[in-house]
Amino acid sequence: MSVLGGYPVGPSAWAVERFGRHAGALTAAVPVQLAKAHGKAHAAHLAAGLKKRSPYGLALVGVVRENLAETARQLGEAVRDVRGYEYAVINDHALFPFRYADRPRPLDRARLPANASPTRHRLFRAHGPQPPEGLFDVDEDLATEEYLGLHEAFEELGASTRLVCVFFTADVENGIHAIHWGDAHLEPDRTFTWPYREQLPVAPVQLE
Repeated sequence: MSVLGGYPVGPSAWAVERFGRHAGALTAAVPVQLAKAHGKAHAAHLAAGLKKRSPYGLALVGVVRENLAETARQLGEAVRDVRGYEYAVINDHALFPFRYADRPRPLDRARLPANASPTRHRLFRAHGPQPPEGLFDVDEDLATEEYLGLHEAFEELGASTRLVCVFFTADVENGIHAIHWGDAHLEPDRTFTWPYREQLPVAPVQLE
């Protein structure tokens, strides 16, 4: 069954600018795909038979990414492999899903985990928005080879591909709480500055 049908919310001007003719379909599909991912992750959690929530969290991360890739294929757009993970790329914009909390929490509290991989840091540094005006990057004299490497674009995505973040909160009992997407700049303290962001509706869940 296609997920590209009619969620009764039209795309914003920001979404049209980034995703072009697919903006409406993608705006509708993202909440549905997250809801479907919760259903699968919830089933995996029950099948594991463990009291801890780790089966849910691990399953959710993988299924969300796969579902967004499925949406890109349905739209006739690209799916690109970065370090073994598939990312949906629509109109030269790669979707980066991230569950930033397992309970309802304001978006300005989102923070990249301390143990986040260099790949995640590099995705933000190389493909995310530039720092807000008035904030300066590290002085060239202080930039190490490792630091400069974080600013090299992934050839798999293409140098012109920009990152669109899909941030959400969810837990195994209550499902998806809130969904936000937009342009997120990763700060040195692992928090985020949002040049633009908007909230998407949460779609109903059908548990498997």
